[in-house]
Parts: sequence; structure tokens; C-alpha cells
Amino acid sequence: MIHKGLPETAPYVKSEIRGEQVMQKKTKLKNELPYILMVIPALAIFITFFILPLIYTFKYSFYNWTSYSPDIVFKGLENYKKLLADRTVVVGIKNSLIYAIVNVLLQNIIALPVAVVLNTKFRGRNIYRAVFFCPAVLSTLVVGYLWKFLLSASDYGFVNQCLGRLGVEPVNFLGNGEIALAAIILTQVWQWFGWAMVIYLGNLQSISDDLYEAASIDGAGIFDKFWHITIPGLAPAIKINLVTGMISGLKVFDIVMSLTNGGPAHQTETILTLMFQKFSEGNYGYASSFGIAFLAISMLLACILLGSFNKWERRLGQ
Repeated sequence: MIHKGLPETAPYVKSEIRGEQVMQKKTKLKNELPYILMVIPALAIFITFFILPLIYTFKYSFYNWTSYSPDIVFKGLENYKKLLADRTVVVGIKNSLIYAIVNVLLQNIIALPVAVVLNTKFRGRNIYRAVFFCPAVLSTLVVGYLWKFLLSASDYGFVNQCLGRLGVEPVNFLGNGEIALAAIILTQVWQWFGWAMVIYLGNLQSISDDLYEAASIDGAGIFDKFWHITIPGLAPAIKINLVTGMISGLKVFDIVMSLTNGGPAHQTETILTLMFQKFSEGNYGYASSFGIAFLAISMLLACILLGSFNKWERRLGQ
């Protein structure tokens, strides 16, 4: 008799379960609604100022669109073929990659040991932290014009004045194509290593002192503790500094424009300075192909770096 009653009550049970599920969904939506409303403005701004321009940039990279012709003509891959065949573009891509890689490596090679030293307790360490971080607060254009004055090959160039007192001939740091890019890189290492240092300092303070004490008891030296405790503990900061530094390096523009304007003879051009020139000339379709090429290179390098770091972190976890 009991078993005969079950089929009769099953529809009511199912209906009640469905009603409870609907109520749960409504309650969940009601609770999440304020967060959804908060996200909508940010999402709208992101779509308006990033997604839509990206779509149109990608679209017009296949067109011949210039300011001196009313016609916008579809050209397929013509802009990209022209891009790869242009020697100046190849130099710009090479300079962007050299700048990004060398700049980020030098910044972190300097910032990491400085952060380790400034993480120890001694009088005046906060003053040193502030002094090293101060250049990062300045505008890159201001830094560019400051170093243009300091590196000038004329009589008022401070660096060349110092070299002259040492009996060294004046050096045209920004006018010599062989060393101009190196001079630009050094100015940016000076400006931004303090930023990387602060990120390392924040991460260092999260590493427990107990690990160092245990290592000391086991007879580990300074180098062993640095290599086996400090470096693995700094994995998140190293990842952030290298990935963000690499992407920022590829976007180099203002420091080049303020120091050399891409010269001498286009030898310090980068992807973005060339793209700026093409937009200024009114060659919008060709300039759009620069933007897409830049995006592709940035995404490729970011994926390679993130993949490498993920493998490293998995090894550390083992």
C-alpha cells in the first residue's frame, strides 16, 4: 500500500523541488544584482574604449584608408605585406624587442638585490627607499627632457662635462646610432628600477623569518638562503615585474620621442613611434596594421612568459 502511494505523490514532490530551485535562483539573482550593476559601467567603458576600437583597428588594417583620398578601398593583406617589407618597420620591431628585454632584465637585476638589502633593518633605510622610488613618480617626458640635457654633446651637457674633466673626449650619446638605444634604455632603468624594488619589498615581507632561522640552524649560508628561500618566495613578484615590465617595454614611445624622436636615421624607432608617424601622415589603414602587429607581438610574449612562469611555479610546488 505504501509503494502504491509513492507514484501519486511524485508529481507534487517534483513541483515543490522546482519551486524551491526557482526561489533559490531568484534569491541568488537578487543578491548578485548590486554587483552586476556595479560592473556594468566598467564593462561599458571597457567595450567602448578598448573592444570597439580594437575591432575597427583590425577591420581597417585590411583597407587603404588615407586622409588624402575620400575612398576607403579593401586591400586584403596588402598593408601587412608592406609592413614586413619595410626595413624601417623591421628596425622598429627589433628595437622594441631589444628595449623591452634588456630594460626589464637590468631593472630586475638591480631592483632585486637592492630590495633584499633595504629589507634588512638599519638606520635610514626608509630614506633610501624613497630616494630610489622617486624617479618612478616623475612623468616619462620630464625624465626624457632631463636626460636630454644631461647627455647633451654640447658644452652644457653634465655627463660630457664630467668626462671632459677626466680627460675623455665628448660622447654624442643621443646622436650616435650605435649607442643611442643603449642610452635610452639606461634612462628608463634609472627611472623604473625603484618601482620593481617596491614590489619586491612587499613580497619579501611576506616571507617568514622562521624559514631563514631554520636554514641557519641547518648550516645554510647567505647564498643558499637567498637561492632556496628568497628566490622561490619572490616568485609572484618576479612574475609581475617581468610580465608587466615586458609589456610596458614594448609600449615604449614617449621617452624615445623626447630623447631622439626616433633618430638618428630611424635607428631608435620603435613600433609605436612608427605607428604614430603613419597616423600623423594620414595613412590610417597602414597605421592600423602596426597596431595589430604590436598587439600580436605583445600577446605572444605575454603567453610565453606566463607559460614559463607557470612551469617554474609548478616545479617550486613539487
